[in-house]
Parts: sequence; structure tokens; C-alpha cells
Amino acid sequence: MTPYQFSVITIMPELFEPFARTGVFGRAVAAGLLELDLINPRGFTNDVHRTVDDEPFGGGAGMVFKPQPLYHAIKTAGKRNAGPVIYLSPAGRKLDHEQVMRFSSLDGVTLLCGRYEGVDQRIIDHFVDEEISIGDYVLSGGEPAALVFMDAVARQREGVVKEKASVEHDSFYDGLLDHPHYTRPARFDGESVPDVLLSGNHKRIHEWRQKMKLVQTLTRRPDLLETADLTPEQKTWLIEIRNGLKQLL
Repeated sequence: MTPYQFSVITIMPELFEPFARTGVFGRAVAAGLLELDLINPRGFTNDVHRTVDDEPFGGGAGMVFKPQPLYHAIKTAGKRNAGPVIYLSPAGRKLDHEQVMRFSSLDGVTLLCGRYEGVDQRIIDHFVDEEISIGDYVLSGGEPAALVFMDAVARQREGVVKEKASVEHDSFYDGLLDHPHYTRPARFDGESVPDVLLSGNHKRIHEWRQKMKLVQTLTRRPDLLETADLTPEQKTWLIEIRNGLKQLL
């Protein structure tokens, strides 16, 4: 199997090095399922200080990522990675499960991590294929967003998570939030595990978990139900759950 290629353009490669050695992602790299190529734009500068930023034309606060080092970094990534160039940006499309699945179906991606007040617009206009955001808030740079992106996409690649069922039961995989989870002891801080989970009746347990996914989604993220592809059985349960919640109000 050809490894999935993550090429990351960043002036802080040291943030990614421990990630590539740790946990699920690190094991997948060691097994040859993933590859991480770190490209530092400072390596394409011409001055002794390896300067990658400059003052914005027109004045204003902060600095802007210069186009020249980013151009050469993107070209270098392109020689190693045929995937799209993605700029982690608050102006981008918000990352969701649908997008994660789309990116995981590719052979790789190049992630451009901005810094300062942003990236020279000419780079975005001519050398970036997509802009992606992980949420409506501001980070100091694209690196944390890139780590989130990489972790989410890597999990969907075959073999990265050993138990495929674990991935399929994750929140959002079927458009719903996951059900609650419990482990030993059966009683903790005065509260017991739901009896059904101790019953040994796998059919009842499965039904309880499916219903609880609907409860979790309805009470916490009802917007997800607008696009979730529910089975006829789930639709019937959802009506029952809604009626039950109304009676409690």
C-alpha cells in the first residue's frame, strides 16, 4: 500500500516532530502507512537572518509572510506530493467529517501553515488549491490546525487505526454523535452504569446505543439531524425520543 503523504510547509517544524513519533499517527508512520515531509520556508531565503516576513504595503499592524520563500517551498512540496495545496485559514471552508473523508481518499496533501497577519495574497490566488478552517477563532499560526487536520484524515486511512469498528463508531461517521461510554467500576461516586450494559443482551445493548446516539445528537447538536441519513428504525426512535423529551418539559 502506498503511504499517504503529508507535506507541511511551516517555519516551526519542531512542533510536528514529536507528533510523528507519538500515538496512532506515530505508529502509522513507523509502519509505513503515512509519510510526513516538513518543509521550512526559511530554507529558501537569501539573507543571513532567513527572513520570511515583511511589513504590509499600505501600512498597518503586524507583518505578512513574504511570497518568495513560500513559492519555493510549495514548488518543492509539489515535486514530492501530487496532492492539493491547502492553506489553513479562518477564511476557508470549515473542516467537517465529509471533508475529512474526501481528503482521506486522496494520496496526500500539502498543508501551508501561515503566520503573522497572513500570507501574501498572490500565493493564495495562484498557488493554493483550497482554504480550510478548523473553527471560528484565531490561532497564532496554522500549525495547530494542521495537526488537527492530519490526525482527522489519518484516522480514516486503512490500517492506521487497528480496529476498523472503532473508527466506524466515532462521532460524525454516520452523521450522529457517539453514544455514552462506560467502564469499570460498575458504580462510581454513587452513580451506576446503565443496567442494560450489564445485561449481556447484545441486541438490547445495540438498540440502547443507537437510541443514545440520537439522544446525544438531539440534545447537543440538533443541527446534525437535518442532514443525517437515518434508517426507518432510527426515524421511529427519534419520534419517540422527541415525544419523551416533550413530556419532561
